[in-house]
Amino acid sequence: MFLINKHNNKIEKISEKTFTELGFKERENLQEWLADNPMALGEELLIIQKEFSGFNDTNERLDLLALDKQGNLVIVENKLDDSGKNVTWQCLKYASYCSSLKKSQIIKIYQEFLDKTNSSMKAEESISDFLDGIEIEEITLNSGLTQRLMLVSGSFRKEVTSTVIWLLNYGIRLQCFQVTPYALGEQLFLNVEQIIPMKEAEEFSISMAEKTQEDIASQEEIKSRHVIRKKFWNEVINKMNGKSDLYQNISSSKYNWIGAGSGVRGVGFNFSATKNYGRAELYIDRGDKNENEFVFDFLYNKKEEIESKFGGKLEWERLEGKRASRIKYEDRNFNIFEPETWESTIENITDGMVRMEQTLKPYLKDINKKVKAL
Repeated sequence: MFLINKHNNKIEKISEKTFTELGFKERENLQEWLADNPMALGEELLIIQKEFSGFNDTNERLDLLALDKQGNLVIVENKLDDSGKNVTWQCLKYASYCSSLKKSQIIKIYQEFLDKTNSSMKAEESISDFLDGIEIEEITLNSGLTQRLMLVSGSFRKEVTSTVIWLLNYGIRLQCFQVTPYALGEQLFLNVEQIIPMKEAEEFSISMAEKTQEDIASQEEIKSRHVIRKKFWNEVINKMNGKSDLYQNISSSKYNWIGAGSGVRGVGFNFSATKNYGRAELYIDRGDKNENEFVFDFLYNKKEEIESKFGGKLEWERLEGKRASRIKYEDRNFNIFEPETWESTIENITDGMVRMEQTLKPYLKDINKKVKAL
């Protein structure tokens, strides 16, 4: 690896090092780096446990346990400069143990991890947010034989790569990542390179407890939820159309939100409803975190003026660490699956949406001019 020096039009070699040479440890360093920034492995992962040992009849510990964006369990096994001979077998064992984990167990495992880190977050809410806001009852976790394996090491022995490539032919979902530290003066760099992509894992049964039908949510229940939502959104749209033209051309939906444009790309006047709240919001997601924060901060700097015109308090959520932001007006005395709560909440959130649109539209016109100039 070389560093480009633009000033003298030359390249400078960056020295390849070993973790041992630099004094780094497997658990204290490499594992913590990946837990803190799992995007180093090429995708969004939610780390739900470190040094997990909750298996029946064995004291073995896997390094990192994660969820991917499809709700599959991902087992990450780390080695430093040398993979050793047995890492593939070790990882396969962990996958077999994890294949029996139910959704309720996964949530419990993650909550224990959050509690250990003194986080106030709730596992169910965090998983729901990670899986794009799908309600926890509709989320499928660790379905069937979808477990994935990731091996991370500074180098892989032929015994390992040969076995991994053979396993590829049997559909096991396994990836190998080669990690290499580099040094340039006092600066240290880490290169993470996927060298072997693999597929779906085969089941090996050492059960934490008997797996039930919980891994796949009842399709009938999901269909029922979709019917209820479509009916609810029809009523919201009908009520809204009696007050404003904003939702004149918007159709009902089976999802937990519907939205209308604001005149600014990536900024919408959305309704959202779950078993815990009904909400009117300005949702900001232009596909770029910096642009989202620019729009949010522009409005937040005029918070007192906006809330005075709105006629009440709004909740301002910049959502640090996430791409999107929102300004919301929320009714928490609501459950979309309890129709007896609908009438007052629909009146409340449609009134809030009308006032929100009337209040924010002039500011959004100014924002539209400014973001085009970014």
